[in-house]
Amino acid sequence: MSTGFFDGIEPVKFAGGDSTDPMAFHHYDADETVGGKRLEDQLRFAVAYWHSFAWEGGDPFGGQTFQRPWYPQDSMANAKLKADVAFEMFEILNAPFFCWHDADLRPDQGNFADNLSTLEEITDYIGTKMEGAKTKLLWGTANMFSDRRWMSGASTNPDPDVFAFAAATVKGCMDATHKLGGQNYVLWGGREGYETLLNTDMGAELDHMGRFLSMVVDYKHKIGFKGQILVEPKPQEPSKHQYDYDAATCIGFLRKYGLENEVKLNLEQGHAILAGHSFEHEIAVACAEGMLGSIDMNRNDYQSGWDTDQFPNNVPEVALAYYHILKAGGFTQGGTNFDAKLRRQSLDARDLIAAHVGGMDVCARGFKAAAAMLEDGGLENALAERYAGWQDDRARAMLDSDLASIQKRVLDEGINPQPKSGRQEILENWVNRFV
Repeated sequence: MSTGFFDGIEPVKFAGGDSTDPMAFHHYDADETVGGKRLEDQLRFAVAYWHSFAWEGGDPFGGQTFQRPWYPQDSMANAKLKADVAFEMFEILNAPFFCWHDADLRPDQGNFADNLSTLEEITDYIGTKMEGAKTKLLWGTANMFSDRRWMSGASTNPDPDVFAFAAATVKGCMDATHKLGGQNYVLWGGREGYETLLNTDMGAELDHMGRFLSMVVDYKHKIGFKGQILVEPKPQEPSKHQYDYDAATCIGFLRKYGLENEVKLNLEQGHAILAGHSFEHEIAVACAEGMLGSIDMNRNDYQSGWDTDQFPNNVPEVALAYYHILKAGGFTQGGTNFDAKLRRQSLDARDLIAAHVGGMDVCARGFKAAAAMLEDGGLENALAERYAGWQDDRARAMLDSDLASIQKRVLDEGINPQPKSGRQEILENWVNRFV
């Protein structure tokens, strides 16, 4: 039986580029073959439970603006209604995946035992809904940043009882993710950092965080979970400085604690910008190390300077991101999760559907541009030409040589190199042909 929340909104169809229907796909045809696979299988879209259903429309300067039939989110009855609405939306969008935090699914009971009980109850309920639905679970995670108990971190907390509460919470969330057939499990350390070094033992906190993540990996193998374990970089907000600052920082951390073969990265567009990087930079760093797992697709407002989590609308940015993903072989168990929310003035159910339609279309358009760029080979040819000198046997042998031998060669051969153009503008013009 319908909840009535989406009354009057039909399942979204592909209408093509000539359509003016704002509730239709213009570029995303799930069955279109791009890069050798169906577009749905390439992009692997996921709806974020937290922003779409749990977020109430507040911001740092004002409270709730949305009025939903499952508010207040303080009872299991409303949690089940929220799940009913969510699966109605998944069907309207024909969404292949969704993602959740435990706190999105069930009301906080104030103690671990009851939180675990209600999590098990609601994920059993969601499991029954998944039996009759197409939509699968891309990943689950634990919210260990919102409640006041996490104000000084979770695995990095100076209080060992909070560490224990965090470990118990993650075990419950991993069990729930495994039960629902999740393809990944994510850890986002929203408060794994510090406000001031005056009261922080950074070395101890990093060691505790590394040990915690090792426990997660051990438990994954113990229960036979076949999904990827992912960590998500972010430089700041809510903490002043978070230990998982960016992709390179996370990779260094994983290598330090011997986890580089067990854990990959979940990268977010908005977090990349906060770290002073582009999204394609973060993706390229992860791909270079074979550690890209999945992505959260959104954007920030470049004037505001903070994490606004808006739906993507910049095709060139998206195209360059997917270019690096495709170049590295595309997604395996990861996907494109819309970690994005409506503006707090966008109150209606129709807005929620339209936001996802637009985001999916932008991603499809960008992905098709990326595939076309890769097929054309222009960037690969330019790279090959720029680095052609390293194909010379003497150049490669130099890497196994020493400074004294190299200096002798420079003197003997009178080597005096002249700069060569990087041709950046020409390459930017080439990209613009596709986007």
